[in-house]
Amino acid sequence: MALRVVLAEDNLLAREGLRTLLASDPEIEIAAVATDLDELLRAVDDHSPDVVVTDIRMPPTGTDEGVRAAQLVRRTHPDLGVVVLSQYDDPEFALAVLEGGSQGRAYLLKERMSDPAQLLGAIRAVVSGGSSIDPKVVDALVRSRTQRSPVDQLTEREQQVLAQMATGKDNAAIAASLFLTVRAVEKHINAIFSKLGLTEETEVHRRVKAVLVHLAATSSR
Repeated sequence: MALRVVLAEDNLLAREGLRTLLASDPEIEIAAVATDLDELLRAVDDHSPDVVVTDIRMPPTGTDEGVRAAQLVRRTHPDLGVVVLSQYDDPEFALAVLEGGSQGRAYLLKERMSDPAQLLGAIRAVVSGGSSIDPKVVDALVRSRTQRSPVDQLTEREQQVLAQMATGKDNAAIAASLFLTVRAVEKHINAIFSKLGLTEETEVHRRVKAVLVHLAATSSR
């Protein structure tokens, strides 16, 4: 069956370009097109798509509608994948998209649209519950820390715990998957935060930034 996509983009040229790109794939069906946040949310309710592909900035405010859409549908349609397209490599936007869990979420820079495989790959990733984060965004996050991948500092067990975190599991679920106690998982996570330089962040941002670093490391291998 074709993947049903709701496309949200207020710029006519960008919208038609994306529509053409998506329509070129026989496994994708464009269920609806929206030009602002309200239209997007109505289209999700009316058409029950598999994926939303949305610009980060649309009416009514032209600020962060794509981020808000990703957050809102997580509560109303938890199985719906969302791909947010942006011209900004600011990690804070990606953090907001991933807040609440990285599963089913992607954040790509619009410059990647010159390579259709990037967008189509992200769509398929979020449908399966995975994630896709633009490498430039992650580079901006870790640029000032070290030229060596921060993940290389982690022990094998810590990397296993981090990989479980990247799937959106809580500590109890991680413990069950790795046959560890919850207390042991907590110790590993604290060590991960320390080694990645995230000890001063809030709990939510620590987990999300740790996942970003993990995704960057795995995508570069």
